[in-house]
Amino acid sequence: MNSLKKIPKFKTEKQEREFWQKHDSTEYIDYSKAQKAKFPNLQLTSRPITIRLNVELIDRIKIKANKLDMPYQTYIKQIIYSNLRSTI
Repeated sequence: MNSLKKIPKFKTEKQEREFWQKHDSTEYIDYSKAQKAKFPNLQLTSRPITIRLNVELIDRIKIKANKLDMPYQTYIKQIIYSNLRSTI
């Protein structure tokens, strides 16, 4: 069996994501030793809401979120949190 390569330390999630997109994880991890994980009784920590936004605004949000490499709903939450913090 070949020896496994050492997984490097990453400064950011983006760095880690880019690394794993370009490297084969089987060179770093022995999946034969993997164990199944169970997460019983997980509950959502957020509540879904419905909000109506015009299509142009949603498209602009999606473009900006894509440039920031994040899901657009996460970007919307970030905008809300940051504006709430600045008004309190």
